[in-house]
Amino acid sequence: MNGNWTGFSKKSPAERLQLLKESGLLQQEYWQPLAEQRTLPLETANQMSENVLATLALPYSLVPDFLVDGRCYQVPFVTEEPSVVAAASFAAKIIKRSGGFETEVHKRQMIGQIALYQIEDADLAAQSVLQKKADLLARADQAYPSIVARGGGARDLWLEQKDDFLIFYLSVDTQEAMGANMLNTMLESLTLPLEELTGGKSLMAILSNYATDSLVTARCVIDYRFLSRDRAEAALLADKMQLASKLAQADPYRAATHNKGIFNGIDAVVLATGNDWRAVEAGAHAYASREGSYRGLSAWTADPDKRQLHGQLTLPMPVATKGGSIGLNPAVAASLDLLGQPRAKELAALIVSVGLAQNFAAIKALVSTGIQAGHMKLQAKSLALQAGAKEEEIPALVSHLTATKNFNLATAQEILADLRKQNQ
Repeated sequence: MNGNWTGFSKKSPAERLQLLKESGLLQQEYWQPLAEQRTLPLETANQMSENVLATLALPYSLVPDFLVDGRCYQVPFVTEEPSVVAAASFAAKIIKRSGGFETEVHKRQMIGQIALYQIEDADLAAQSVLQKKADLLARADQAYPSIVARGGGARDLWLEQKDDFLIFYLSVDTQEAMGANMLNTMLESLTLPLEELTGGKSLMAILSNYATDSLVTARCVIDYRFLSRDRAEAALLADKMQLASKLAQADPYRAATHNKGIFNGIDAVVLATGNDWRAVEAGAHAYASREGSYRGLSAWTADPDKRQLHGQLTLPMPVATKGGSIGLNPAVAASLDLLGQPRAKELAALIVSVGLAQNFAAIKALVSTGIQAGHMKLQAKSLALQAGAKEEEIPALVSHLTATKNFNLATAQEILADLRKQNQ
């Protein structure tokens, strides 16, 4: 369904799900668990983690019509932050009108490392290892033959001396899996051979979440006319967004919040697709510090001659579509079906595009109306729910709260009581 999503936000959850079913976006086997609110069974959760008491639910939403590399995606978001879905929907609509996102998956491999120590001659040790490079790569593959059968496997190795350590690195094509168990198994198979070759000792063998062999770039070009109908205001907004991008490069205090805004969208899709958001964030924040100081991950530049705003975001995105707990949660299965059963590279490209869209919406709001303008209405709705308002009472209560500009629970409760008196 790439058509008219007008009014989607006004429908009930049941109506939205029915629309997805009628449009053929969700097959029956994936639609049914969502419609019946059957997500992660407690029995399954108890096998996934330790000391399980219950499961914790979060809002599961949809952002329609993300145009990435010429294809429209209906993107599942899992997030509790009220403004995220609205902001992503706004950005997706504007960027689609300007041609959508273009992406580049630079490589799709994971890196693991073995830290060696007590080595007398690091140069000689490294030379000894590199002379056996082909044998070591073959041994790594033998430790995990199933990935080789699927077209993946060990691809490269190298060594670096850092402080008291000689660190051995292994890069592996993990195909559709994130590959933590795969890397760790391969690395452990190489520990003894490396100790013999170097004369040193192994401290640890472990996957690295700094996935610099899994970089993805998303780009978009936005015509000024989509920033504002007023030509002068549009040009001013583009200039301010470019300045905001420079600020995130210059000031780590701003960069932290700038990047958090990017991850508002990224984490929502990573969660919805059953991936490890902790690993994704760890790698991306390390990447943001790769030049010695923490910087904003995205870049926005204005081209006044062509009246275009250019956006770009590059970061590690080691997500998977197979393995781990991905196949255990019915809601995750529904997410992948909504996305058309993407492969890992396709999913990574989409997720980075979502991050760039989320960043666009946040920066545009910051340099124009201010971030609070959009947040306050959503905050008023949250207060209405906390005050005990019923579904039919929420619109009036939100309207009164917004008018008073006094956003606290006591005020919401007072207004709700007055509204109920008036309706008696």
